[in-house]
Amino acid sequence: MPLTDHLKQITYGGNDGIVTTFAIVAGFAGAEAEGAAGIGALAVLVFGLANLFADGVSMGLGEFLSTRSARALYRAERARVLARANRAALVAVLGQRGLGAGTAARVAEGLEESPELVADLLAGAGVALPDLRSARPAVDGLVTFGAFLAFGLVPLLPFLLTGPEADSAAASALASLGALLALGLLRARATGERVARALAEVVGVGALCGLVAFAVGALVG
Repeated sequence: MPLTDHLKQITYGGNDGIVTTFAIVAGFAGAEAEGAAGIGALAVLVFGLANLFADGVSMGLGEFLSTRSARALYRAERARVLARANRAALVAVLGQRGLGAGTAARVAEGLEESPELVADLLAGAGVALPDLRSARPAVDGLVTFGAFLAFGLVPLLPFLLTGPEADSAAASALASLGALLALGLLRARATGERVARALAEVVGVGALCGLVAFAVGALVG
């Protein structure tokens, strides 16, 4: 299973797992409630683990339903186009893609030798979707769920490994930063984009969400 086949699910699930789980840590840290070194850390674990699995299941099922719906839409549009495909429609689509009228007519004439290819072009133009006939909603959902759990567990590891220590929140922040960096590097490797840009975007989003959670916790506290 190539990484690029499920980059969307890994990036989406992993980033959301880190951010939403660390948001709980940051919120409790910002609140600085009385007894935070003990009760607060226990609350972080309870709410963090509950959120991790509940949100993970929700995101996995959401990805499954989303992919299945998009696949059904593409198949329906493709079947409709295949039944009503004609040269005029194909020429119009090719013209929208930048070909001149004469060139579009000649290309359309050649493409008519492959009705399946014509249907792919017209269906893609009609619903603005990639070819989803081979999409596997169940696999996409499981990958999203797995990425959410794997990356989302990282912010809770200091609390699981060291217990309710005073510096667990700081250790969680560092662990979350490391997970975001790993996710950014993974994205850069899969897409070939600049490492600095991938890291800046992934870490920037995570840091912003963490700061918001900390600020809300501080206001409530």
